[in-house]
Amino acid sequence: MSKFRVLLTDFAWEDLEIEKQTLTDGGAELIIASEKDEDSLAALASQHQVDAIMTNWAQVTEKVISASPNVKIVARLGIGLDNIDMDYCTKQGILVTNTPDYCLIEVAEHTLALIFACARKVAMYHHDTMSGKYDLQAGPMMRRMEGQTLGIVGLGNIGEILAKKAKCLGLNVLATSRSGKTMEGVETVELDRLLAESDYVSLLIPATPETRKSFGAEQFRKMKPTAYLINTARGAIVDHDALAAALEAGEIAGAALDVQDPEPCDLTIAPYNDPRVIVTPHAAFVSVESLENMRSRVARQVIDCLEGKTPENVRNGLTAG
Repeated sequence: MSKFRVLLTDFAWEDLEIEKQTLTDGGAELIIASEKDEDSLAALASQHQVDAIMTNWAQVTEKVISASPNVKIVARLGIGLDNIDMDYCTKQGILVTNTPDYCLIEVAEHTLALIFACARKVAMYHHDTMSGKYDLQAGPMMRRMEGQTLGIVGLGNIGEILAKKAKCLGLNVLATSRSGKTMEGVETVELDRLLAESDYVSLLIPATPETRKSFGAEQFRKMKPTAYLINTARGAIVDHDALAAALEAGEIAGAALDVQDPEPCDLTIAPYNDPRVIVTPHAAFVSVESLENMRSRVARQVIDCLEGKTPENVRNGLTAG
């Protein structure tokens, strides 16, 4: 009989062999949720009196966590922690972990792919040709990417990788940094200047109460009418009603959104149904390599905690034991 029970709220990959192997070796049974609403998760946590919670995108609220007094760790299968009640965990002495470096390259690559798609009208031309419309003149005249300016809002780990790749392509790079971080060949500037001078604005900041809908009407008005917004961070950062209005008013040229709020979003409404907007289904983090890395490490974090060891990447300053 297993010593521990671990609740998995949700996952976005085909199987759970990596998780099961690590947890089983550590004496833990994996309890897999079939529904990820708050009531269902709380009921499952209570029924099995789980010792740990692993979560991908589901909301892990106080109600879910408190359903089992045995919970010692909430481990995020990913980077952002906005779906976990961090304050409650910290008050209760429950560790919260994540994997902040598992998909840095993937997100930077996806961001670049979206920039290329916007610049070269890839999505628009593909949609047209698949609909039987083969017309070079259907789209606006394109500009050479080399020599244009990429503005990175948030020069963190992903932002730094993106900047390096962008500079290799001949893009000029501006960036904002709340921490004051600098990087050779990248000019760190205030947000207003970045918005005014950038041809592509990439959002790479975390979702917090302070940043929620922080990118809205005021910011769109400061962008070039020929500029594109690229969001591979968190959907909650952008005011999507304001984005729809900015597109309607011609204040910006288009957008590429890998993240939305909510997810999945209603693809029948603006801005998601606007032909100038590219939508991908929160796919930036995905690769064979990134998922294997993240899944094995998170399962190891859980076992380490349950065995009385302090795991890697504890985000709320606590220790095990």
